[in-house]
Amino acid sequence: MKKAIPILLLLLCYSLSAQNWYSDFSVAQHLAKDQDKSLIMVFSGSDWCAPCIKLDKDIWQSPEFIKYAEDNFVLLRLDFPRRKKNALPSEQAAKNKSLAEKYNPNGYFPFVVVFDSNGKKVGETGYKKLSPTAYIDHLNDFLR
Repeated sequence: MKKAIPILLLLLCYSLSAQNWYSDFSVAQHLAKDQDKSLIMVFSGSDWCAPCIKLDKDIWQSPEFIKYAEDNFVLLRLDFPRRKKNALPSEQAAKNKSLAEKYNPNGYFPFVVVFDSNGKKVGETGYKKLSPTAYIDHLNDFLR
């Protein structure tokens, strides 16, 4: 039992710092409107796209972004894995494909679409070699 307590505390700390990435556009839109937050839609190839992996590691997982996003963004990840072991359920893959046809017709990866809290698309971007704080500023430039 004594060994379980530190493990539970570690898991609790991890869950408190974890981000909430949604995979359903309708849910994310609803939350953004209700919470008066911007919506960040990310098209990612999590198991094959090197810039996607770098954007995730350097920006999305950074403590600065996590802290800022908690109060300012609703996050939507639309993943397009290629390895069979990472395959999405067919329903989710179809939803992602449909959103890609509408918002990412050129098939860029990573591709980031920014919406204001009312659901209006205000900008597009991708991987940029910026610090987390500079990337946050870059996203916010679309909202000004």
